[in-house]
Amino acid sequence: MKKIQLLIVALLLIGSISSFAQDVIIIEEEEPSKLTFSGSVDAYFRTNFNGPNKGENFQAPATSFGNLPGFSLGMANIIATYEGEKVGAVADLVFGPRGEDAVFGSPLYAGGMAGSSQIVNQLYVYWNVSDVVTLTMGNFNTFLGYEVISPTANFNYSTSYMFSYGPFSHTGLKADFALSDNWSLMAAVMNPTDMTEFNLMGTYSLGAQLGYSTDAGGAYLNFVYGDQDGKLDADAPLVSGQSSMGSLFQVDLTAGFDVSESIYVGLNTTYNTTSAGEQFTGSSISDLDGDGSGFLGFAGYLQATTSDIFSIGVRGEYFSVFNGGLGGVVGLDTQGDGSVFAATLSGNVRVHKNLTLIPEFRMDSMSEDFFTDNDMNASKNLTSFMLAAVFAF
Repeated sequence: MKKIQLLIVALLLIGSISSFAQDVIIIEEEEPSKLTFSGSVDAYFRTNFNGPNKGENFQAPATSFGNLPGFSLGMANIIATYEGEKVGAVADLVFGPRGEDAVFGSPLYAGGMAGSSQIVNQLYVYWNVSDVVTLTMGNFNTFLGYEVISPTANFNYSTSYMFSYGPFSHTGLKADFALSDNWSLMAAVMNPTDMTEFNLMGTYSLGAQLGYSTDAGGAYLNFVYGDQDGKLDADAPLVSGQSSMGSLFQVDLTAGFDVSESIYVGLNTTYNTTSAGEQFTGSSISDLDGDGSGFLGFAGYLQATTSDIFSIGVRGEYFSVFNGGLGGVVGLDTQGDGSVFAATLSGNVRVHKNLTLIPEFRMDSMSEDFFTDNDMNASKNLTSFMLAAVFAF
């Protein structure tokens, strides 16, 4: 008799759950939703005034994207967005040299060979838990820095050093909180930086952002902290004598405001350091002596709109590397320190609502020899010109 009673209760419970699920499905079917497609296509021409333009001696700033000689390809970007009242998803795919550079940490699943994940720029789902809380899980572009991967959202076509060596993308779980009409907070748990497909290292990084925004613009204070190579405090060394980087810490401030209807001012400053780390010796682990290595920088952006079809802007950036933090990025002295000042003057000519032409002059000046001039002598300076065509849809 008890078994029969339990069976009846179970059937009633299953029926209730089924009825509830059916109601939920009906509600979700009635929920307003929208599937949209957007993206961009870009190409450019690039040449140097005081450096080689062909062969293995071709010179370019050590920044991301737009570094190929002559007429060159950027990328095709296709974004599919499903936006519902409570839930949604984004699939952002990239093709071409700029796209490949943007997802350099992605082809891990194919054993280091180019795989299907190498075209994934972003891939995430989100849930609006309430009016003030949104959860996002998957691969999303970084929240640090002023500039972004897509050329449609940058005024300058070439990119800054800070953007190039800050994170590009993260994979993890983040929570966005709308604290008020002006203040916001984001907290995240993520894989090591740019490890987008899966977590090979077994360690996690923490991220946070405090934001303030108005109709005229906003300011965002960003943080990232965590072990990036997965070797800290290992239970057993893989190889005796192997060393581990310490934990990375980066703080970043981004801001931009409309000073008037035609003048815009923006800034970005960042500080990135990785501690000296640890050394495996036999079966023991010891802390390495010495200061951490990394970089710091500051960039200012000034843009003026002169008409409906033309605007002009300048970016000035100072970028410094300390203790050999980024070898091969700037010229370094014997202490592993070096710096660069880069000035970029860009015009935006909107020839059509979908098409913008960007003529650009750029000068990079290093503290140490880094470039090669036309006579194949070491040089601290490089001046270049670009003309980019960016189509957005």
